[in-house]
Amino acid sequence: MPKTSKINFTVELDEKKMPQKIEWEATDANFDGKKECKAMMLSIWDKEENLTLAIDLWTKEMLISDMNIFFLQIFRKMSETYLRSTSNNDISKMIREFSDRFAEKIEESGKNAGHS
Repeated sequence: MPKTSKINFTVELDEKKMPQKIEWEATDANFDGKKECKAMMLSIWDKEENLTLAIDLWTKEMLISDMNIFFLQIFRKMSETYLRSTSNNDISKMIREFSDRFAEKIEESGKNAGHS
């Protein structure tokens, strides 16, 4: 018999409808209850429309430095997922190389942030 797993997101909005608090929970998670996060990106492939649908949310607490790390980790995860799903090492390597250049740029911009 197939197993069903549920993932739920709860987004608390402020008066301007901006995310103030984001929580998630999953029936197969290794913890009980909801867990808070500062940002989320969810992409869904619509098989009928052949179209990617996306939900990108972040709270006011998400710092630019945190966002840089978040994106860097997403790019690296994309490289791994792409390789696992397609076995195309060349494209996976290209994504990884982009993530390496991205890391260099954010490190460089961090060093320059304190200089006038």
